[in-house]
Amino acid sequence: MPDDSVQHVNVLVVGAGISGIGAAYHLSRRLPDKSFAVLEARDTFGGTWSVNRYPGVRSDSDMYTFGYSFKPWLKDELATAEQIRAYLAEVIEEHDLGQYIRYRQRVTASRWSSDTRRWTVEVTRLDTGEELRFTADFVWMCQGYYRQDQGYTPDWPGAAEFTGQIVHSLTWPEDLDYTGQRVVVIGSGATAATLVPAMAATGAAHVTMLQRSPTYYISTPKSNEIADVLRSVDTPDEWTHEIVRRLVLKRSREMREQREKAPEQMQQWFIDQARAALPASYDVDRHFTPRYPLGQQRICRIPDGDLFAAISEGKASVVTDTIERFTERGVQLSSGEILEADIIVTATGFHLSVMGDIPFFVDGEPVDWASTVTYHGIMFTGVPNLAYVFGYWRASWTLRVDLISDLVCRLLEQLDERGATMVIPALRADEAGMPLRPWTDPDDFNPGYLLRSIDKVPRQGDRMPWRGTDIGYFEEAEILPATDFSDGALAFK
Repeated sequence: MPDDSVQHVNVLVVGAGISGIGAAYHLSRRLPDKSFAVLEARDTFGGTWSVNRYPGVRSDSDMYTFGYSFKPWLKDELATAEQIRAYLAEVIEEHDLGQYIRYRQRVTASRWSSDTRRWTVEVTRLDTGEELRFTADFVWMCQGYYRQDQGYTPDWPGAAEFTGQIVHSLTWPEDLDYTGQRVVVIGSGATAATLVPAMAATGAAHVTMLQRSPTYYISTPKSNEIADVLRSVDTPDEWTHEIVRRLVLKRSREMREQREKAPEQMQQWFIDQARAALPASYDVDRHFTPRYPLGQQRICRIPDGDLFAAISEGKASVVTDTIERFTERGVQLSSGEILEADIIVTATGFHLSVMGDIPFFVDGEPVDWASTVTYHGIMFTGVPNLAYVFGYWRASWTLRVDLISDLVCRLLEQLDERGATMVIPALRADEAGMPLRPWTDPDDFNPGYLLRSIDKVPRQGDRMPWRGTDIGYFEEAEILPATDFSDGALAFK
């Protein structure tokens, strides 16, 4: 490829989802003299909110903290994917970010050279098949954390014998007609809790949620009462957004403190909430009493208790059991019961995608991410001029997007001030023997997609700045803005 066909930018952002759009906003405002581009493999923006198309798809976080700090959220607290895409479209239009986004451009490899102090990034245009090449001083990975083209489905015996249709929630067929059909949804996480009431309300004959074990749920109103009151007296949108955002964060902190102070009491509160929302004779102990400690997996929010309502109305049901095998007519359980179905939906999670499954090389050597140690869950030892966005386990993803964006912009400013062209995290002499731990402690948080690939992801240390995302928002909101780039953990060259 001739040199004159290579496109150079100061910063190359990979991904135009909520992380990449946030990064683009901060770069355009904080560093207007820096050139940058956002590469997006799909034909539209939005990431998760354009990939997932299953019935009822919505946020599982409140939109006052899931929305950006710089863009007021004006609709329901729990938003539909369509509302979120519209919100992101407004951000792109209002801040003229469309000029930076290049669609249908998939990154296939990224190579760092310490001689040129640049990344060379290979890209394929998916609409034409053309091979492109970019060079960049800095690469910012905002591509998300799971494979968007294939969900995770366990290898169940007899699946090929089932005469109905098996669908994964991540690859939902646009023409799937479930009107009058018996549907079994396998799973009990946020996706299943969304699908079951949505399908029950839009034509399915009956929807059964088949779960191996129960999950913690919390019923929350679709709208925020305080926000509604503030808007009724013509409070400026920016004020309303910030006031409600602070109140939501305050409640979140109080709930976390209560969970840490009295975990059993807090667990019982969630179970009692389910009991109060379901018929008196309902077996809450079996179907809505989780076996794991509160907080070890995400708590699922259900708007206006729609899952409980669908069960109470007889439109949906829950079965707690394990799968023995599939049959022609449905699913045979370990108890011997057969759940007959016309359609089986596997809401069973996804495959972790480490750095977008893109091969990375540093001075000709392939990067083994599992051998690196993370710097604040953002950068990695041995890998220069690269940042990564990974959100919080128990708080809104976008809270961390804003914090990371501030840190990365300050880091780029620091490079210029020092006259440096390379920055690389490196353990200091007294940290050489530091105990290393997994990206997340399985005893603290253990989603299946991460545990299945824990051997592929970077490690973290036992002290700052070598800790990852399990620290949480409230601590990082103080730690990241105060990060000292002169403490020796980053080598500037």
